Parts: sequence; structure tokens; C-alpha cells
Amino acid sequence: MGGLILRRLVLAAFVVWGVTLITFFLSHVVPGDPARLIAGPRASLAAIAHIRTEYGLDRPLPQQYVGYMTDLARGNLGVSFVSRRPVSTDLLSYFPATLELTLYALVLGSLLAVLAALLSVRRRGRATETGVQLLAVTTLSVPAFWAALILQLVVAVNLGWLPVTGRLGTGVTPPPHLTGLYTMDSLLTGRLGTFADALQHLVLPAFALGLAVFGLMARIMRASLLEVVGEDYVRTAEAKGLSEARVLLRHVLRNAMLPGVTVLGLQFGLLAGGIFVVEYLFAWPGIGAYAFNAFQASDYNAVMGVTLLVGVLYVLANLAVDLTYLYLDPRIRYT
Repeated sequence: MGGLILRRLVLAAFVVWGVTLITFFLSHVVPGDPARLIAGPRASLAAIAHIRTEYGLDRPLPQQYVGYMTDLARGNLGVSFVSRRPVSTDLLSYFPATLELTLYALVLGSLLAVLAALLSVRRRGRATETGVQLLAVTTLSVPAFWAALILQLVVAVNLGWLPVTGRLGTGVTPPPHLTGLYTMDSLLTGRLGTFADALQHLVLPAFALGLAVFGLMARIMRASLLEVVGEDYVRTAEAKGLSEARVLLRHVLRNAMLPGVTVLGLQFGLLAGGIFVVEYLFAWPGIGAYAFNAFQASDYNAVMGVTLLVGVLYVLANLAVDLTYLYLDPRIRYT
């Protein structure tokens, strides 16, 4: 196990290096002059030139990249051109909100998908199975931004059941910072009112993101469950007189989870794309909104910091998938 983790971490280092290389040069060839943006519209050419020299923007791209990688090896992600703060400080400030939203979307989408797949298998050949298949295909085809807009219009504006935007309601103070996750920090500090308010603000954006997770996960899990149901050990368990629910949960579900775990790991990375739009639409103060503003302002350091963070998380998610495989099926061996 230790050797596996070490090999994957070495490979992950090369992957992350490739991400920095591609992102750095792509972000620098996009039209835009961050020095002029920092200096302001009325700045003189001399002031703009001074800022360009101060931030090293006047050097050739290869030299800028070497300097960036040198700073990165020291744990320095640079300074944001917009906030004028270290990018690492900005990421630590914005990331907990994104992590909380992503976790809720994954848990909500995957749990509903597993329940729907189990219901579909238990009622094979009935209208329930057809309904689950239709629902999975429909939710898989719905873009996250469209789902977010519809949910805001119908649930929040027309029905008034849930708040439209934000992470907390007006006048509600954030809980003490322990993990940065408002729901968890509220529970840990006993602030149940803040927990309820934070949970209400999470429902719509998490549901908008979780639809794609539900659609793909439900289809994959249904197919995997149908394959496992026909195995000999399942028929043996049924012949012993075990209840249908116990057979499905203890003998079928665990062996059918391998494809679902793969989908879950991939969805973790794919959510990084949808979360930028969803956070912007719901005014969610996460790295999606931070990255959106950085793209608009040609804030190279901030863009690089966000891309690097997402790349590292995606690599770690794939490593977690491999380790989960070993737990679910000890017969699997990685070389």
C-alpha cells in the first residue's frame, strides 16, 4: 500500500507540473495587460512600465515561468494583482466554501443515485425502472447553469421556499472558524440556527451541481447492480432465505460499487467546471467566483493558483479511488 501511494504521488507530481506548464503559457498569451489594470485607466506609461518591472511582467515568458516554479517550490504562489494579497491567502479564504458546496453536491447526487438504482433493480420490468432510467437521462442532459437558473426562478423567486443567493442570510453572523465549512462549524459550536440557515443556502446550488452526478451515477450503478444480481453467490444468499433487502445491501451493493466509485472520482473533477458557473449565479464566495474575477482581470497568479489547486485535488481524488478499489475488492492488485 505504501509503495502504491508513493508511486502515484510521483506520477502526480509530473501531472501537476504539466498543468502548471500549460496553464502558465496559455494564461500569458491571452490578450490583456495586468500592469495597465493595476495602474488604473489614467496611469502614465512610466507608471505602467514601473509596475510591469515590479511584477516581472517585462521578462521573457520562459524566465517568468522559471521564476514562478522557483517560488512554487518554496510554497509561494505569488501575489494577486487584484486583491494585492498572497494567492495562498486568498485560496485559504475562498476554498472552504467551494469544498463545502462540492461535498454536499457529491453526497446528495450519489446517495440519490444509489437509492434510485436499488429501486430500479428491485422493481425490474415495472414502470418504476423506466421512470428511473428516464430521470437519469434527463438530469444527465441538463447543464448546471440551466438547472441553477430554473431552480432560482421556480423554487426561490416564485415559491419563496429557499434563498436565492449567498452563503448566509442577512444579519446572520458566520460561526467561529474551525474548518471553514459553515454547516460543520455551526454544529461543532452548537449554533443550530446558523446551521439551519447555512443548510438552506446550500440546497439549491448543491442540487444544481448534483444533478449531473445523479444522472451518470444512477445509470452506471443500475447496470452494475443488474450484472451482480445474476451472480452465483447472490442466488446462494437468496436460497439461504435471506431477505431481498439484505441481499441487495450486503451482497449486491458492495460488489457493484466499483464502477460507481470510478464515476464518483471523475465527477469530483468534472464538478470543477460546473462550479465556476454555479458559484457565480448563486453569488457563492468560493474559488469559482474568485477564478471568474481573476480571468476577467488577467490575474495570472490567481488563475495559476486556482488551476493548480484544482489539479492537485483531481489527482488526490483519483488516488482515493484506487485505494477505495483495494478496500472494496482485495483481489485487485496494482503494479
